[in-house]
Amino acid sequence: MKLKNIALLLGVTLAISSCSKDDYERGVWLPAENPAEENMEEYQNGKVSLAYVTYYGTLIPDTKYITHINYAFAQPKMGAGGVYNGFALQGDESRFKKIVDLKDKNPQLKILLSFNTDGANGGFSALAKSADARKAFAEDCKAFIQKWGIDGIDMDWEFPGLSWSGNKDAFDTKVDVANHVLLMKQLRETLGTRYLLTYAGYINNMKPTSDGGMRYIDIAAVDQYVDFVNIMTYDIAGAPRHQSALDSPAELSDCNRAVKEYLNAGIKAEKLVLGIPFYARAHFESGGAIDYKNVLKLKASEGYKIDNWDAIGSVPYITKNGVFYAGYDNTESIAIKGKWAMTKGMKGFMFWDYDGDDAQGTLRNACWNAVMKKY
Repeated sequence: MKLKNIALLLGVTLAISSCSKDDYERGVWLPAENPAEENMEEYQNGKVSLAYVTYYGTLIPDTKYITHINYAFAQPKMGAGGVYNGFALQGDESRFKKIVDLKDKNPQLKILLSFNTDGANGGFSALAKSADARKAFAEDCKAFIQKWGIDGIDMDWEFPGLSWSGNKDAFDTKVDVANHVLLMKQLRETLGTRYLLTYAGYINNMKPTSDGGMRYIDIAAVDQYVDFVNIMTYDIAGAPRHQSALDSPAELSDCNRAVKEYLNAGIKAEKLVLGIPFYARAHFESGGAIDYKNVLKLKASEGYKIDNWDAIGSVPYITKNGVFYAGYDNTESIAIKGKWAMTKGMKGFMFWDYDGDDAQGTLRNACWNAVMKKY
């Protein structure tokens, strides 16, 4: 083991010394400071185990389970008339600094800043309509990356041509999909190849709307500008039961159909990262989310039963008084999804969000092992 670690460190040193400052160096994985656990799979170069870490979270991630962190969120500040006024981190900057400081312990950890928007004054829709605003935003992103020494940008526009809030000023089906492509193009041109650019993808490719416009993301057009896609294979809106089943014909969609949307659009499997929820989701109409750590605390005396198993969907679920209550993921479903995704040649897993796991790191350990295992 000591000789192996020395070889890894030498490989990192040689890789860093040979790369130019303008090239993004993916390198080899440098183990975290804490010793790996006996049941932890060895890192495979190029694979991704990505944690979304929120500004409102309280935990500092254990980086031995993670290759990438997407810090959520920052938001563009849009003024009246679609004027771009810079962007700002949500929450306390000291929280962000603590996350960035993790790179001191693990220099190979990649940290990206994730953007979302509340749609105020048009949000992403207004930002993307202006060439000047797109360029200014991209330049601000690059300056921020360089100031903090982080590794890239993750865009979470949910979604072009749509506003979940119903705010009609926050989307424009006529131009959003095309403008989203222009925004990603500008980001790539400004960031160059040194920095990562990713996005949170929907379970569908772009779709026509009833008013003759388009909705969601043109995944084929955006593909040339991004390093990989984080497919949000959870919170599948309208699903009557499972929020993140591997296969479930009764649901609105599932992991299998979502990935097929990307593959059918010509996206290579090695650019696809599958989303894993660290929470249970009940019906959107009748209930919210329950962090995995709190799923484990549900009491049989109150009518709950966890770890029921759906053999078709390959996922567990919760019942209350014998009736389906919420769908979620556990170590068994994550292992099954890992074998399915990695044998397809996919890049890895991402999960929302780090703080949802239990104190033992059960799910993040399962994600790491599912991704890094040699099948």
